[in-house]
Amino acid sequence: MGYSLDFGWLEGAVGAIARGAAMTVFLIVVTTIAGTLISVLAAAGRRSGPTWLKRAITVYVEVIRNTPFLVQLFFIFFGLPAIGIRLDPIVAAILAMTLNMAAYTTEIVGAGLDAVPKGQREAALALGLRPRQVFVKIVLPQALKVIFPALTSQIVIMMLESSVVSQIAVSELTYEADMLQARTFRPFETYFVVAMIYLGLSIALRRFLVGIGRRTLSAGVS
Repeated sequence: MGYSLDFGWLEGAVGAIARGAAMTVFLIVVTTIAGTLISVLAAAGRRSGPTWLKRAITVYVEVIRNTPFLVQLFFIFFGLPAIGIRLDPIVAAILAMTLNMAAYTTEIVGAGLDAVPKGQREAALALGLRPRQVFVKIVLPQALKVIFPALTSQIVIMMLESSVVSQIAVSELTYEADMLQARTFRPFETYFVVAMIYLGLSIALRRFLVGIGRRTLSAGVS
């Protein structure tokens, strides 16, 4: 029996798809900002903090990197209510995505920090700069320049993984696709369209981040 393609339903689904795409963009924007800040602090703490902090960060990174993201999401959304912590689905999604991304980017940022020659830190300290100023003005900009391609890729990967949060009824792009195919009974067309939207979002996000990186790094150098 032949299968006949039908995209006639798409016109009436534009609103739902747009809402889902907007939620996906919102999730990755918040996650990128929070996750990057956490990873910078964690990478710095892992190298210059007290022993207990270094061990705590190491445990956090290893636990997150060696367990499935879906399990982490379910633990936050379904597990925490057992001890009295109930989170809105969007809040739970942002928390899970941020913790997951921060664990991976902590390793990426750490590699960048290690790539900065120690002589530059010592020279800056000798000039009278405080350790915090050395980190923010000397070390971090150079580290970000080294790791930016890897960091960009990790952000794009996290955006694609955001589709998992549809499992807790967050109305992002994949959730809206599930609802659409359940109503239209056109799974091939629905998921094809959504896959193309994800592809477009990935390309746009990568280009946007590369542009931001070039401007930021150029400003830092000047």
